[in-house]
Amino acid sequence: MRRACLLLALFFTLPNFAQEIGDEELGSWHMYSGTNKISETLSIHTEAQLRYYENGKNFNQLLLRTGLNYHINPDAIATLGYGHITTDGTFEDNPQEVNSKEHRIFEQFILKNTVGKFKFEHRYRLEQRFIKFADRNDTQHRARYRLQVTLPLSAVFFLNFYDEIFLNLQDNVYGQNRLYGAIGANVFKNTSVQVGYLKNHFPSANFDRLQIGVFYNPDLRKKKKE
Repeated sequence: MRRACLLLALFFTLPNFAQEIGDEELGSWHMYSGTNKISETLSIHTEAQLRYYENGKNFNQLLLRTGLNYHINPDAIATLGYGHITTDGTFEDNPQEVNSKEHRIFEQFILKNTVGKFKFEHRYRLEQRFIKFADRNDTQHRARYRLQVTLPLSAVFFLNFYDEIFLNLQDNVYGQNRLYGAIGANVFKNTSVQVGYLKNHFPSANFDRLQIGVFYNPDLRKKKKE
């Protein structure tokens, strides 16, 4: 009898545990990304992301990232960068909770190629993560690879897809996988927007996220007078 009661309690408690991490909700990521050209071979990467457990509410993460890009040629870019990330690790609202803070250094290499109308981008990234939790500090390292494919539909509209895998360089190797699909529009010469859907797989949970992104890539070089 005691064992049966324990099983019943566990059965009715499991849905609450699942809800605490928010994997049953459609969350949203609101993103800005920019490549600011400052010379023939150099540009500055700027990026900000605001992530929510639910659509437009229930804060999950704020990510701020910047870096210096070296354009080896139009199809190869090397980057050294820094990110600052604030994360609320629980779905439930807790006023006393102390969010984790992360300082992140990353090295990145991008290769691009075109096959027919399809534009491919291979992004390789290494990250050194210095994370401050409420009760401890931790240093973690990981590698990431993203394959992105863009298909222009017209001069304005395009489709964008990517799959990115995260591999930990300590403990359990598999970290997460992100599968993404979106429709985008070139609204101005250096500005585009994308609206898409992200499936984020972790070892113990899967998350569905709506993504809204603005991409602004200005040329900041001074124009020579003719």
